Amino acid sequence: MNKWILVALTGSLLSVSAHAKKFPDVTADGLERVKGSKMQAVYMAPGADFSGYDKILLQPATVAFKKNWERDLQRNERRVIPEQDITNIRARLAADLGETFSKALTEGGYTLVSEAGADVLEITPSITDLYINAPDLPSAGRRDSYTESAGYMTLNLNLADSETGQLLAQAMDRKEDPHRGYMMWSNSVTNKAAADRILKRWANTLTDGLNEVRQTESSP
Repeated sequence: MNKWILVALTGSLLSVSAHAKKFPDVTADGLERVKGSKMQAVYMAPGADFSGYDKILLQPATVAFKKNWERDLQRNERRVIPEQDITNIRARLAADLGETFSKALTEGGYTLVSEAGADVLEITPSITDLYINAPDLPSAGRRDSYTESAGYMTLNLNLADSETGQLLAQAMDRKEDPHRGYMMWSNSVTNKAAADRILKRWANTLTDGLNEVRQTESSP
């Protein structure tokens, strides 16, 4: 029964095998890895039950670039990236994630709340290893960039009981904007469109997975 949430949650997420890592079978928090998932790593607390949650406390997302991204860009593009531009990129992506997830969860039948409760599931998302191949930086001046892919990023999700803080599940998935096989002009519009496509897939998959597991666990 516990595997339902992870199977549903990850059913349409594709991992990138070339970047696969080795993960333990059990986390330090005692969560057990679910085998056969299409995500890079998915863990569930033994005996976790999601059937009683119909409200969501969605925490603000955090965003972190891949290590050395700034250095690589400066070396390849030969330009210094102002810290304010980096901060703005992180803030915009975090805001987009919050809006996209909120919309999907609301349309999926969940009530978003701002306080903990017995029927409230707390979801904490974060994005790590963000790598933008050609960021469109206003302060860098006019400069056309052409790439095959906008870049990649990794989603991390923590699902916990909002009252007790008990961690119920964790999920991780890395997504890359598909390589088109040809070069295309990259700018803030194309980069945002690529990120939005990935965020929507994650948000819809999460919502569908939660609905499926709640229906399954509440069935006699």
